[in-house]
Amino acid sequence: MHESEVQMESPPRVLITKIGLDGHDRGSRIVAAYLRDAGMEVIYTPPWQTIDAVVGISRQEDIDIIGLSSLATDHLIIPELMTTLTNEGLDAVRVVVGGIIPQNEIQKLLDSGVSKVFGPGTLREEIIDNVKSLALSAQKLKRQKWEEA
Repeated sequence: MHESEVQMESPPRVLITKIGLDGHDRGSRIVAAYLRDAGMEVIYTPPWQTIDAVVGISRQEDIDIIGLSSLATDHLIIPELMTTLTNEGLDAVRVVVGGIIPQNEIQKLLDSGVSKVFGPGTLREEIIDNVKSLALSAQKLKRQKWEEA
């Protein structure tokens, strides 16, 4: 049994979504199925979500991980999402991004608080293992904040 599975309080709650105007969602549907088949609770939205909608869903559904897909420069608005999550007290939520991200723009996403960027061809097990690990981190931080309150 994987160490993160032993320590998980509950199955990871993952929101798979797309913000911005890109409607190409085949990859995000495949990743959602990978995570669901690995025992995670996956909430999938149709494309074209707003930042406010993603933040609202994350709060309402007690999301541990937000998985964003970007194929057409929608990654450029992710730093705004990261700021909004922090401002709304959802800084325990981890964000991962997958898709077509120019190499010279990945660091900007990481600097904004994105936990991981997955490019084309990333193996299913790598995605699953990273999401589980990040979900464990999110759950621990949420528990810590709750205990301090």
